[in-house]
Formats: sequence, structure tokens, C-alpha cells
Amino acid sequence: MNLTSCKLAIRQYGPFTLLVLLLLTGWESAVQTGLVPAFILPAPSAIILALAEHHKLLLGTHLIATLQEVMLGFVLSVVFGSLLGMGMHMFRPLEKALYPFLIISQTIPLIALSPIFILWFGYTLWSKVAVVFLTAFFPVVVSTYDGLRSKGRAYHELLLTMGANRWQVLGKIEIPLAIPSFFSGLRLSVVYCVIGATIGEWLGGSQGLGYFSRRMAGNLQSAEMFAAVFLLSALGIALFLVIRLLEQIMMKKRGFFR
Repeated sequence: MNLTSCKLAIRQYGPFTLLVLLLLTGWESAVQTGLVPAFILPAPSAIILALAEHHKLLLGTHLIATLQEVMLGFVLSVVFGSLLGMGMHMFRPLEKALYPFLIISQTIPLIALSPIFILWFGYTLWSKVAVVFLTAFFPVVVSTYDGLRSKGRAYHELLLTMGANRWQVLGKIEIPLAIPSFFSGLRLSVVYCVIGATIGEWLGGSQGLGYFSRRMAGNLQSAEMFAAVFLLSALGIALFLVIRLLEQIMMKKRGFFR
């Protein structure tokens, strides 16, 4: 990395890094001096010690279980959400019939639906996957549908004058132009997946970071609970960055960036 790149990185991420360091320092000081009780808000050092003490259990068992639920729910939401969004774009009666149900599905609290999924699927992996799927499905459908609708009118009319059919227009114009909107939905969806998995594990599970944090909260082990919350946050950030990287690779291949 040359000097110019270092200066650019400092200018871009320096304020954020400084703010994080200040917050962590103030947080640690407030707990160590007794201004904030440790059982309410443990110090960052205590959270790090809890991570180190329980790393085999957290990383080897609970993180893997949560990641499995997240990835299964995310893949299902991407497959069915993108197909439904494309179907609603291609067939207007399908849009008029299903779009209201999509809106209604987002007005029902997940807390109310999780016991229903447990009743249907039991205390298995699939009850959590169902919660994740319902959480992540809507952003994929909407981003796919809205992206396909925002087609370039000039390109669209040009292909039609050249004799292109509906499917050719879809493949040549609408899908490439929908990629930015589609990936925006994926970034939201993958973060929602972590939230959905946590809710599912809180309400009915025997493993996973959400289950671990609930058990630690019941035992008033706040440092261990915050360690699980930290890993959940790190998991969401990591998955978000992976989707962002895939988006940049795809857009470069498509010629959006020079």
C-alpha cells in the first residue's frame, strides 16, 4: 500500500476509528470507576475475556448453528424472492394478486409467528429457517421487482424497434439494469437474516448465539451475553461486506465501473 492509499484510508476511516476508540475508552472507564454497574453493562475487557473463555463453545457450536440457519434462510429467500419479483414484473395479474399479501406479511410481528413455526416444524432447524426466510424474503422481492421496473426507456424502445421479444428485453436490458437494486435488497436481506435467526433461537432453540445469549441473560452473566451479541453483530457485518464485494465484482463485469 503506497502513501497515497494510506492517506486516503486515514481520511475515509479515521473519524470512525477515532470515535470507536473514544467510545470504548469511555465505556471501559465508566465501568471500572463504578459509574455503571458491571452486571448491567460489562466492560469491553470483560467481554473480551468472556469471548476467550468460551471461544470453543461460541465459535465451534453456537456460531456455526446460527450461520447455518442464516445461510439456509438467505438462500431460500434469494431463490424464491427473485423468482417471485421477476414473475410479478412479467405478469401484471400476479403482481396485483400477491403484492398485497407481501405487505400484509410484513405487518405481522415475528414474535407472534415464531410459536406457529415451532408448532409446525417443532424445535428443529427448520423452525428457525422459516423465521429467517420470512424476515429476509420481502427485501429480495421488492428490490428485484423495483429494479426490473426501472428499465432504461431508450434502450427498451431501441430493442423493440429491432424486433426483440419480451424475454430478450428482459435478458439484455432489464436484468443488467436491475443488478444495483437487487444487491441493495440482498444487503438488507442478509442482515435481516441474522435478526430472524436470533429471534427464532430466543423463542425456541437448543443452540445458536441467540439461544446462548438468552441463557446467559437468565443467569445474569452479562459479559457472556454481550460476547454473543458481539458475535452476532460481527456476523451481520461480515455477511454484509461479502454481499458488497460480490456486488462490486458483478458490476465491474457488467461494465458499471471503469
